[in-house]
Amino acid sequence: MQRRKLEELSLMDDFLFNAMLTHPETGERFTNKILKLFFNREFKNLKVSAQKFYAGMNTDLRGARLDVCIEGDFVDIEGSEIPSVYDVELDQNNRVKDISAFPKRSRFYHAIIDSRSLKSGEDFGRLKQVYVIFICNYDPFGYDRVLYTIKNRCLEEPEMEYDDGSETIVLYTKGTKGIIPEELRQFLNYMENTDQNNAVNEDLKDIQEMVDVVKRDGEVSLQYMKSFEHDQLMYAQGEAAGREDGLRAGRLAEMKNTEREKKRADIAQSRIKELEAELKKYREKPTV
Repeated sequence: MQRRKLEELSLMDDFLFNAMLTHPETGERFTNKILKLFFNREFKNLKVSAQKFYAGMNTDLRGARLDVCIEGDFVDIEGSEIPSVYDVELDQNNRVKDISAFPKRSRFYHAIIDSRSLKSGEDFGRLKQVYVIFICNYDPFGYDRVLYTIKNRCLEEPEMEYDDGSETIVLYTKGTKGIIPEELRQFLNYMENTDQNNAVNEDLKDIQEMVDVVKRDGEVSLQYMKSFEHDQLMYAQGEAAGREDGLRAGRLAEMKNTEREKKRADIAQSRIKELEAELKKYREKPTV
């Protein structure tokens, strides 16, 4: 298991992205900056939770780990502050079986966030706006679009307004189709290629300075080392479990082979006894 240096990480790496959002010197500025790039709006009262885990309702039900959960208010065009939740997921996994389940994965994240958004007895109108945002270095839908915006709608009346406060945004870092602000397109390229050369506008230069602060922080370096040691431990345990499974399978196969050989030996021995008995009868048979 090869380890990359902290200096080599891009913002598409979970560790660096989460460190940027939660670092005391960069967290608030970086959070506001990326949300403004995504939505072109102002935000207030932001609260960031990295690697937030929502347990299942009981031990038999699946929970979800959100890469970054941001709670706060955005200010709409009329000046109203609307309570919202933003789940930001960095997704570099392009295995075919996972791509096919992408829409249901998004549905699950929305559902599990919604299930924690209302207290008992609260009116449904108080349900928060929920945005699940995927930043992908692969195209989950195959249309080469840089931006996919997904909302519920009425099939019979597609123009009918149906705002249930649920929205999924998928940003494909290499997408070429679609019109988005140039600053957002540059940011998506910078996400994958995080260095001074790709900090091509003032916002990205500001973000690059934040990245430098985080990468030079000794505490962040220590956390990265610990996370790598943890990953190594999990990897080693997985390998050990795999070896143990292999040994167990080998022992089981050996036992089955032994049982088969024993059965064959028992059958052969039984047949020998039958032949010996027949031979004895033949020898004892009186001659005429």
